[in-house]
Amino acid sequence: MVEIVEGCRLPVLRKNQENEDEWPLAEILSVKEVSARKLYYVHYIDFNKRLDEWVTSDRLDMKKLQFPKKEAKTPTKNGLPGSRPSSPEREVKRKVEPVPLAPQVSPVTPVPSLPSSAEASQAAVYPQNGTARRLIPSQPGRKRKANCGGTDEDSQDSSDGIPSAPRMTGSLVSDRSHDDIVTRMKNIECIELGRHRLKPWYFSPYPQELTALPILYLCEFCLKYLKSLKCLQRHLTKCNLRHPPGNEIYRKGTISFFEIDGRKNKTYSQNLCLIAKCFLDHKTLYYDTDPFLFYVMTEYDPKGFHIVGYFSKEKESTEDYNVACILTLPPYQRRGYGKLLIEFSYELSKVEGKTGTPEKPLSDLGLLSYRSYWSQTILEILMGLKPDNGERPQITINEISEITSVKKEDVISTLQYLNLINYYKGQYILTLSEDIVDGHERAMHKRHLRIDPKCLHFTPKDWSKRGKW
Repeated sequence: MVEIVEGCRLPVLRKNQENEDEWPLAEILSVKEVSARKLYYVHYIDFNKRLDEWVTSDRLDMKKLQFPKKEAKTPTKNGLPGSRPSSPEREVKRKVEPVPLAPQVSPVTPVPSLPSSAEASQAAVYPQNGTARRLIPSQPGRKRKANCGGTDEDSQDSSDGIPSAPRMTGSLVSDRSHDDIVTRMKNIECIELGRHRLKPWYFSPYPQELTALPILYLCEFCLKYLKSLKCLQRHLTKCNLRHPPGNEIYRKGTISFFEIDGRKNKTYSQNLCLIAKCFLDHKTLYYDTDPFLFYVMTEYDPKGFHIVGYFSKEKESTEDYNVACILTLPPYQRRGYGKLLIEFSYELSKVEGKTGTPEKPLSDLGLLSYRSYWSQTILEILMGLKPDNGERPQITINEISEITSVKKEDVISTLQYLNLINYYKGQYILTLSEDIVDGHERAMHKRHLRIDPKCLHFTPKDWSKRGKW
């Protein structure tokens, strides 16, 4: 019988979203033997890594087995080796070093740039269908890149006539071929956090001795990780926290937000990054949390303030990033919490008097959430415009950006993504079709969770004047 080794590729049986059998091509990342039975850890090619899993041999199509290609040896010069692929041992050793959190990768199709003759004379346009809005370009002639943002988030908001749910049958997140085999595999089987048990999607660098446990237990208030239920129960008798450390800067109903300084509350911040890494793929861990603030959203009940999600942001960002990492925990996804986190990040930007944008590129789910939020926010403004002296209403990109605190590039990419911008006789016209208007009204009717600015108690700090944070 042919032996399957790491690096082999072959079709593997899996169930798709419709619960139908399909045989996508997969790569064998690891092989192990449990109870005299071989198990294979597979990554489905062109699919998101969160779908990777251990499978039995009966799910493998051996007829189409492809063996890994041998790498050619790199010639040496003057007896010195050239640049050759790192050995797994070297890769693992290198990976253990603390590294800053890198942005998630999400390839996005570029949007077309605005026409260069933006400053041409303006003229009215009367579309057959829909509402016309005249758009005065803020910076004519500049070419724009696609700047679409995201998180890891709710895909419920596709009813605004905008993005559809993320494809579980494929990935918008590109695979990183330079990753070593250790970080490409999920290493935690299950996490118990309060009343929830979570199945991690990706690798997270928890201590190696904990990765063999069937369940990793976390204190839901301080996020300390423990190896057994007994250890957790003993810890809970000593843990006085019933909410995240830091200042509560927002409360409305049962929803609260806490601001946590990564320097003052380093252990909590690092533990938060560890659990976040379980659900964010293209991120490495923040060992140095000092330069960051963490905003944790919680839901209150008589037992305390339970973590729902969070976002982090740099204390000083040269790129106008108002979010570095953002995550809604899986039990709370598809319930509007992701959009609430995004809305809160922009409310902070409004108080700071800045426009902001999430750190890019972003995850596939995050991209959906941001696109949906930007679309709803911009459409809300456009539909609220009133005619001026009988003329069609006008608004500039700068004005939209100032009202929403959404960066201009994100405003433009959203208008182009929605296909609202038309260039006609030397002027920009925004045409809101009936489908867009109806979809937006349906989406806003479903969007019950909103941030109330009156409940926000936040004073921004000038970190440039505070030494090393």
